[in-house]
Amino acid sequence: YSTLPVTVGGKKMCPRNYHFFRLAVVQLRVTKVKEDNLRRARELVKEAAGQGAKVIVLPECFNSPYGTKFFPEYAEKIPGESTEILSEAAKENGVYLVGGSIPEDDGGRLYNTCPVFGPDGALLLKHRKIHLFDIDVPGKIRFQESETLSPGNSLSMFDTPFCKVGVGICYDMRFAELAQIYTKRGCHLLVYPGAFNMTTGPAHWELLQRGRAVDNQVYVATASPARDETASYVAWGHSMVVSPWGEVISKAGAEETVVYADIDLQYLAEVRQQIPITSQRRGDMYTVDKSNMSS
Repeated sequence: YSTLPVTVGGKKMCPRNYHFFRLAVVQLRVTKVKEDNLRRARELVKEAAGQGAKVIVLPECFNSPYGTKFFPEYAEKIPGESTEILSEAAKENGVYLVGGSIPEDDGGRLYNTCPVFGPDGALLLKHRKIHLFDIDVPGKIRFQESETLSPGNSLSMFDTPFCKVGVGICYDMRFAELAQIYTKRGCHLLVYPGAFNMTTGPAHWELLQRGRAVDNQVYVATASPARDETASYVAWGHSMVVSPWGEVISKAGAEETVVYADIDLQYLAEVRQQIPITSQRRGDMYTVDKSNMSS
């Protein structure tokens, strides 16, 4: 790491803070009124920044109800109304803002897209959900994102003065290879805005996060919408942050809230030193082929 001071949001940070930063995960209660969702998200970003957060993550579909019938109605181009507000919020508060996801319209094709903004308000990337949520659990839930959405085809990473961050959306988290590639490319934090439901949530939500974290010795953060029992799709909630040791270090319940975690990159380095799986992998016997993946 550099020994020089770095500037984040107009504030100089000394090297001892460079290994340590506060992450905030916003569990927003999403309504059918887009303007209300945007206003509330902006308020909670400001609240999180006031608590010292330097990286803030919003939930999947934070500006829209989650559902195939809603995606065409709420879809926007990027830049557009929602991303302009996110850009302003990032700049006003001097933070890295992972903008959950929004339904994106690009030339008539719809995507589930996560825009990320820097402390100057610039758009750093947009991650289009790679793996579409097409499942059928008889008697419990059937959902087919592919009825209206198209999949993305790119990896998405961004640099901060603290560490490199890899981005996925919800169902992307089930695919261990994506997390492995992000880790190989130097990411120390993986963020997944997501909206697991009342079937998959209690079964797999925490399990998957802890698995991705301990397998790759990285921090993993997820941001879910708050639970709304009246919605057509009921989110599980329980946004959380997991350490490289696989411990849940911050966790929400079902209600709207902001949860915080202090990300300690020195601790991450110690975990990797104590259990050095990176150097112990048998590359002569197996590997994750990322030659066909663009970023």
